Amino acid sequence: MLNPADYFKEYRSAIGFSSQGAAKSFLSAKDIAPGVDYDYIVSLNQRIQEVLVRVNDIAEASFKRDDMEAFCRQHVFRSYSIIKDANLLTRLNNQGRRPEDVLFSWLRGYAVCQYFTPAFEIIFDASRTSIKPIGDDDLKSIDTFKRSPKADLEIEIGGENIRVEVQSGFQGVNDIREQRVREAKRLSVLDGTKTICIHIDLFNGQVAFVRLDAIAGNDLTFVTRIQMGGQSVFSIDQNYFKWHLLDAAPDYRELEL
Repeated sequence: MLNPADYFKEYRSAIGFSSQGAAKSFLSAKDIAPGVDYDYIVSLNQRIQEVLVRVNDIAEASFKRDDMEAFCRQHVFRSYSIIKDANLLTRLNNQGRRPEDVLFSWLRGYAVCQYFTPAFEIIFDASRTSIKPIGDDDLKSIDTFKRSPKADLEIEIGGENIRVEVQSGFQGVNDIREQRVREAKRLSVLDGTKTICIHIDLFNGQVAFVRLDAIAGNDLTFVTRIQMGGQSVFSIDQNYFKWHLLDAAPDYRELEL
């Protein structure tokens, strides 16, 4: 009689599989890719617009937009069209999630970053031309959706270029991925680059400002979030939240960055 390991291999071979991975994929139907539900995407994109409109309704006058229809047409619906026309939708499968959900998460964060750009101009006393995108925002590239540690923006503040990571929270759980913190510290050691994370908590209506490269070693504790696919993250302490969205945008000099 064969030992268990040899028998298992012989059995899988008999039913047509030369590897354990192929057998697992077949038996769990992981080899069957679901078709993209475009009607679902239409509803998700509409929800992004609804979220932005509600935020704009309560926005302080200095950065409140009066062109929300045009803004959403440009940064939500046109962005989606570019991604769709580039045939990327079936390739959006981060952590096994459906492509519609990956697209929704990414496009929602992208649009929020675009929406708050005028507020960043006020906060950092910066002109639009001094705020430059440096992240992986090529909408035709699959690499855009791979969550690289590269920052989103570069802002000139007092003659110095500062890297700015913009992220959004929608469930009241406010974290920064470990790889982004370590990348900021690496750049700081390499050439003195400063990196700020602006975390926009739309669930609670507050915004945190965190100097990633300056987090003290004794504060640098990472936790694992099951709901984020087991990723290691830095949990943002409430003390970092310096701006309530119902209030006027703060001056960066008051943020102790």
